[in-house]
Amino acid sequence: MAPVLFLVALAACGSGDPAPQGGPQAAVVTTAGIALRDWNDTIPALGTVQSRESITVTAKVSEVVDRVHFESGQEVERDTVLVTLSGNQQQAALAAAEAAAAEADRLFERQRQLAEQQLISTASLDTQSALRATARARVDEIRANLGDRLIRAPFAGVVGIRRVSPGALVQPGTEIVTLDDISSVYVDFTVPEAQLANLAVGQVLLGTSVAYPDRTFQGRVDTIDARIDPATRAVTVRGDFPNPDRVLKPGMLMQVDLQRPSRQALVVPEIAVVQVGRETFVYRVLADSTVEQAPIRVGSRVAGLAEVVDGLSPGDRIVVDGTGKLRPGMRIEEATRAAAPQPGADEDGRAIVPETTVAPAPDAVPAG
Repeated sequence: MAPVLFLVALAACGSGDPAPQGGPQAAVVTTAGIALRDWNDTIPALGTVQSRESITVTAKVSEVVDRVHFESGQEVERDTVLVTLSGNQQQAALAAAEAAAAEADRLFERQRQLAEQQLISTASLDTQSALRATARARVDEIRANLGDRLIRAPFAGVVGIRRVSPGALVQPGTEIVTLDDISSVYVDFTVPEAQLANLAVGQVLLGTSVAYPDRTFQGRVDTIDARIDPATRAVTVRGDFPNPDRVLKPGMLMQVDLQRPSRQALVVPEIAVVQVGRETFVYRVLADSTVEQAPIRVGSRVAGLAEVVDGLSPGDRIVVDGTGKLRPGMRIEEATRAAAPQPGADEDGRAIVPETTVAPAPDAVPAG
């Protein structure tokens, strides 16, 4: 009986329709067309704020501080007297030198009159003239020494914290106070050698600081160093930033973005770029709805978008979302939306790439 039942079951199975012989199921992805568009990218760097002019005020001579004429943090004008040093000995020496110079003048005048009457020789008059010049030079020397005891500001700026008090003995090299001109400041930063061709004096700089997270400071490239550091292969760039409210202080760390001129470039969503080891590629859609790996070279990246320097051409179509399940040669199917198009989508329901610092793409990026 069992063999009969087995034959009946086998006949029943063989009487059915044959199973469909379809190929592998297509991968559902989103794609985008590639076209040239306006591209404004930046070169990011870290820089340090420096004063336009900066010195540490010191004394030229060893002397006792007589008076301090400033307060810490005060703004001073050029030639403002900051500190007066004691000069009693020099004052006394000046009085003696001035008296000697006056006597030398009288003697010279008397001998000049005698020489006109030919009562003394010309040699005697020349000797007295030399003595008079020596006496006058001595007066000038002592006055210069007294001038060294008045320490003045060589330029307008802001003084720091004063380091001396009246009665203190200062010597050459003793720090009295710092003086900085911060009406405008410099920011020095380094740029890789590969970006040297993209640098030019006058380019716009945008700076931010953690001290003022809600502010953006605008400056311009002032100087590009004449040498490249052979150790780092980077060039130092100096930016000039106006600082009318004195909020930027020397030594501050600043994030600098150097604005490059607008240009035409091929731009793709950054999510479409696949990085495997040292290889960078995108999946390019072919005419038969299959995909291939297209090796590319990526330039700058801005706000979720990447510039493609090499590897793609205008008119190519690439996979934006769903690259993780693709292999070369796989067939793809465009994702569709059952609902009405959402704001920011085109008539086919494909989401538009949001605007950043670049112009909108001529083609839409489908929503994934």
